Order: sequence, then structure tokens, then C-alpha cells
Amino acid sequence: MNIVLGITGSIAAYKAADLASQLVKAGHQVHCIMTLSACEFITPLTLQTLTRQPVLVTLEDEKQSWKPGHIKLADQADLFIVAPATASALGHFAHGLANDPLSSTYLALPRSTQVLIAPAMNGKMWLHPATQRNVATLKTDGVHFIDPTEGDLACGYQGIGRLAPIEDILTKVHQLLEKHPRA
Repeated sequence: MNIVLGITGSIAAYKAADLASQLVKAGHQVHCIMTLSACEFITPLTLQTLTRQPVLVTLEDEKQSWKPGHIKLADQADLFIVAPATASALGHFAHGLANDPLSSTYLALPRSTQVLIAPAMNGKMWLHPATQRNVATLKTDGVHFIDPTEGDLACGYQGIGRLAPIEDILTKVHQLLEKHPRA
């Protein structure tokens, strides 16, 4: 299966390396898209090495072809995952804002493509009414979520906001692929 893995600028971005590696080991072809802020936490080279695929970071990365790479990725995706997803990414997705390759790819997905989002952020941000409205909007659009867990947060707080365990994300990925194979 073709999986597009989006990584946003959360401290949990480093966990995307394990997720990408596990998906590849399970036999999936994984294409990563990173936001610029995600590059502050993990390098594109790490993900490129693990997936054996180029990593898309900016729309300028698409200059090698006449066809926009984010459109091609959207067309070929059997599953679109964002892990970790920041509050900013949720807002962009919920409101149809396409200012980077990740949000542009999300908007270009065929309606039949399954989407799984695993948020990670400060608990106050996760529980904020605006974030919860965005989550509700995305769920109405058919997006699947694996909610953050509780524990020690990078900001020094304790509470909800940690990225769900990679094993739980993988379980959800396999459930979605089994239940909703792409036509």
C-alpha cells in the first residue's frame, strides 16, 4: 500500500522515524511530507533513508517535474497519516488552507482516501475550544483520529497531549487498510 506520512513541528516529530520504519518493514511504500517546522526536530534525510523515498518539504522541491509532486502523492495514496499533527495543521486542514505541501496534499486527496491524524501538543492547546472545533469538523469530513495520551509533556506540564504510542498508531493503520481498501 502507498502511505503518505505527514510530519509537523511537534517535539514528537522524532517518533515519525520509528513509525516510518515500521510501516516500511510491514511492506508499505511510505512517502513523507514534512512541514518546515518539523525539520527543526528531525531531518528529511533521516526519513528519506528509512523510506528510500524523497521527502517533500516545500513546494519548491517539486521543480524536477512538470506535474506537482503533492498532487501525484495525493492521487496515489491509499492512506494519508499525519503523526504528529499540531494544532496549526488541524486548523489548516479543517479550514481548507493550503500554504505548504502537507496541507496542499491533504486538500488534493480523493474523497475515498482514508485519513488518520495523531495529534501531539500541549494539553491546553489540545483542549482549547478552537482545536476541538477543528477536530469535530475533520471528523465530520470523515477523518479518523487517534487521540493524544496523558503523561509528561515536553513543555514541562503533565497531562493530555502526548503522541499516541507508535504501536497504537500502527494498529489503527492496519485496521483502516483492512476495513477500507482503496478502490
